[in-house]
Amino acid sequence: MKFQIEDVTVYFPYEHIYPEQHAYMVDLKRALDARGHALLEMPTGTGKTAALLSLILSYSLSHPSSSLKFLYCTRTVHEMEKTLAELRLLFSHLPPSSPLLALGLSSRKNLCVNPAALSASSRDSVDSACRRLTASWVRSAAAENPSIPTCEFFESFDRAAADNPVLLPPGVYTLQDLRAFGREKGWCPYFLARQMIRYANVVVYSYQYLLDPKVASIISKEMQRECVVVFDEAHNIDNVCIEALSVSVRKQTLDGASRNLNRIAQEIDRFKATDAGRLRAEYNRLVEGLAQRGNLALTDAWLANPALPDNILKEAVPGNIRRAEHFLAVLRRLVQYLKGRLQAENVETEGPVAFVASVNSQAGIDQKMLRFCYDRLHSLILTLEITDTDEFLHIQTVCDFATLVGTYTRGFSIIIEPFDERMPHVPDPILQLSCHDASLAIKPVFDRFQSVVITSGTLSPIDLYPRLLNFNPVISRSFTMSLTRDCICPMVLTRGSDQLPVSTKFDMRSDPGVVRNYGRLLLEMVAAVPDGVVCFFVSYSYMDGIVNSWNEMGILQDVMQHKLVFIETQDVVETTLALDNYRKACDCGRGAVFFSVARGKVAEGIDFDRHYGRLVIMFGVPFQYTLSRILLARLEYLRETFQIKEGDFLTFDALRQAAQCVGRVIRSKADYGMMIFADKRYSRHDKRSKLPGWILSHLHDAHLNLSTDMALHIAREFLRRMAQPYDKTGSGGKKTLLSQEDLARMAEDAMDMY
Repeated sequence: MKFQIEDVTVYFPYEHIYPEQHAYMVDLKRALDARGHALLEMPTGTGKTAALLSLILSYSLSHPSSSLKFLYCTRTVHEMEKTLAELRLLFSHLPPSSPLLALGLSSRKNLCVNPAALSASSRDSVDSACRRLTASWVRSAAAENPSIPTCEFFESFDRAAADNPVLLPPGVYTLQDLRAFGREKGWCPYFLARQMIRYANVVVYSYQYLLDPKVASIISKEMQRECVVVFDEAHNIDNVCIEALSVSVRKQTLDGASRNLNRIAQEIDRFKATDAGRLRAEYNRLVEGLAQRGNLALTDAWLANPALPDNILKEAVPGNIRRAEHFLAVLRRLVQYLKGRLQAENVETEGPVAFVASVNSQAGIDQKMLRFCYDRLHSLILTLEITDTDEFLHIQTVCDFATLVGTYTRGFSIIIEPFDERMPHVPDPILQLSCHDASLAIKPVFDRFQSVVITSGTLSPIDLYPRLLNFNPVISRSFTMSLTRDCICPMVLTRGSDQLPVSTKFDMRSDPGVVRNYGRLLLEMVAAVPDGVVCFFVSYSYMDGIVNSWNEMGILQDVMQHKLVFIETQDVVETTLALDNYRKACDCGRGAVFFSVARGKVAEGIDFDRHYGRLVIMFGVPFQYTLSRILLARLEYLRETFQIKEGDFLTFDALRQAAQCVGRVIRSKADYGMMIFADKRYSRHDKRSKLPGWILSHLHDAHLNLSTDMALHIAREFLRRMAQPYDKTGSGGKKTLLSQEDLARMAEDAMDMY
């Protein structure tokens, strides 16, 4: 399908388009025209990905002189593969005169094809096994002594890239395609993808490759300004930014760091005896500054500095950490200081300035030395030709912490907790450098790239994101869903059949009446709703407690008379197995219930479309643990810096998680499903109004403040309506599918108005 949006010819891979997709494309084009950023909320199941890909690629083809590049960021490998499959379909509808290259990039473990690296012992990661075979000094030694093992795939790739850097023909390459191509040619797929991202028109990869400074400065440093960056499913992007700049240090970390320092000391002594010139050469390089280290070999690149701005890279490394043995002495003092701080008996909270002053007075390490720790360690690891970087993760964490605390003076807190408040009798000291300002990690992305698009199905309330991320979008809009039938049925349940209110408020969640009413709600629904039912709880501990209570009351046994029960755990393998069996139970007609947790893996990445999810029950409001010291420090920072009230942020965060959970049930307009918000607090306008518009538009007044029996009656009526044939195109009323002729007519009308 081909149509015009102003001066852009849009190539769309389907015969019809939804009105909201067309409106989404129009707003997206305006953002690209303005060379600005956009914040767009698009209902789940309305083809957001297809609209994004079609418009941006068509825009690029319509402006060939702009040499626009498209970076598409996803959260998971599964989402990356789905995006690349959609791209492949779109590429088949593009004109043959425009050969484009699109590829996905992931970690070594997802792309490696070398059996020796993949079969490395459990102690080693694929990354370490790869470096052991491809490091520049290993390859140099192998050139003189052929018995030293190297990676034949990388060697073949390196020879081919020297002759011709553009090694991939135009097309779309998923991770599986890259592995197959690599095996066929005998080339390393990982380094092939790294090489080709600079030539590709479309790159699909993880958030971390742009937001985590340690990864971004290696992978994305050569991306030009003329890039359109899309963060899809970006409702949690502020949390991703904060995690990228936060570091946790435990006693085990410091013990491991001490072992790392002993091993490094042994390596330094060995080099002094055999190759002292390397250490002297490193010293001379450090005098000139970090920027003078020269371009590293592709295989030697380690995680880069987590924070250093470019002007600091041009400075000379402080004199008292240039010599390897002096730097080691500084790190030993730092580790010893941190061990002392971990022995605190009470919770301590400090800002970076006070912490750095304390380190200086007690350990004799000033701010500049701290700031250069990470890069100085990186330089030393390379000088000592250490390939097994996994072994040195502990000292790397300490240096990561030191560099961040030495670089930033605002937006961070150092919080030392001797034990977890939920288990006060178990000593578990932890020192956390907690970032509170999400804008620090994403600011380089906004500054560097022409247009950044943040999009998801659950961005409400949309006006809070510009304040949290400290940017000004040129377009900020939330779209509604055009439907020919009410295929979404949200309900707010506030009480059980006995009229007792239900809630997961701390003072009510353990009440036997609440537990019983939640159990009766589940039992009534599994008896009436066919196929799959998904239940989300506010936390793992609450889910464990209430499931045990239901088991003691006999409710769980009654539920299993109707459907099988599967539970998400914190073990990924167990959860994957439970999901597979849940789907099998739904496929064979037995029906199943899946118990899951808000903010868990399932809530963020698994779709329960069609018969896999006819009903979602959200038990409670998924607030964060409000006594968390880290959360309290962040709330204080948001109030003082961005004037965001604590209650507003907590409600916003809880409701976006709830919307993300219930949104799993609808993945297309042909689908249908019910959503039950089971907590009396959802009936309050200040809570309910934070839900996305596409859910609120179907939340009728008659569906508020329900009891269990009323909700059961509404569910039965809804399922009866959904069993009837329906008009998919909306020809009888409002059109929900637009053809090429409809779009041409709309374009003509727009021209006439103009």
